[in-house]
Amino acid sequence: MSSAPGRPTWHGADPAPWAGPDPRGWLRVAWRGPLLALAMLVALMVSLALRPAEAAIWGMERPVTSRITRVACRVGLAILGLRLRVSGAPMRGQGAMVANHASWLDIFALNARASVYFVAKAEVAGWAGIGWLARATGTVFIRRDRREAMAQVGLLRERLAHGHRLLFFPEGTSTDGRRVLPFKPTLFAAFLSPDQPELEIQPVSVVYRDPDGAWPRFYGWWGDMEFGPHLLRILAARRQGEIALVYHAPLRVADHPDRKALARRLEERVRAGLAEAGALDAQPAVIAEA
Repeated sequence: MSSAPGRPTWHGADPAPWAGPDPRGWLRVAWRGPLLALAMLVALMVSLALRPAEAAIWGMERPVTSRITRVACRVGLAILGLRLRVSGAPMRGQGAMVANHASWLDIFALNARASVYFVAKAEVAGWAGIGWLARATGTVFIRRDRREAMAQVGLLRERLAHGHRLLFFPEGTSTDGRRVLPFKPTLFAAFLSPDQPELEIQPVSVVYRDPDGAWPRFYGWWGDMEFGPHLLRILAARRQGEIALVYHAPLRVADHPDRKALARRLEERVRAGLAEAGALDAQPAVIAEA
């Protein structure tokens, strides 16, 4: 089942050892950490306060709170010192976006540039802090159970019918940011609907530029990595790199014969974006069956 964001399961590379922050690193943690938490808390509280009135006026639409989310994510990246570079433009039509998944930072970067509704594994809803933010921003939660696949497709189609632009990571896990895993085609069935022939899906390549002199997988979060130490490492960094978002041209769903062909084409576009940026390690190009 394709989903995101969630606990990583890919174990294809060994993380670099790290002894922890030095004294100056701890000072950076001491101001960045509380400031980041405060920014997210303020955004959450404002969104929760405005959501009832927003729902009464616009129903499931979120023209106000989605903008709060975008501002909060931009502020979060600024607090961390991470630059965001963008090429191309987010789609305006009806449909969804898909991207490669390298880190929890993907959520900040992708939310900062477009109003989207993430598709996440159901267990994320119960996570302290992250779960609250996910629920407040209208995340769609799904279970990784084949027996519920049709119900999940129905849920996604309902959200699409309301004009929601969904975003999910078809790899189903995060990596070190130097590869694109095979796209799992399960959720793409939700877009092959004769009732919505104009649906499009936009591939997005998320490229991480590590700080000068840093380990080339500095921002990747995968395998058995714990969230806390990974966050601490980024908070403590003296220099930061950048995140580049490459928005490719949207693909019309109806131009593809089935979900596997659609998944294959989108995967090719996302992988090409990383390759053109020089951020792709050698890997076989295969599509997983699901």
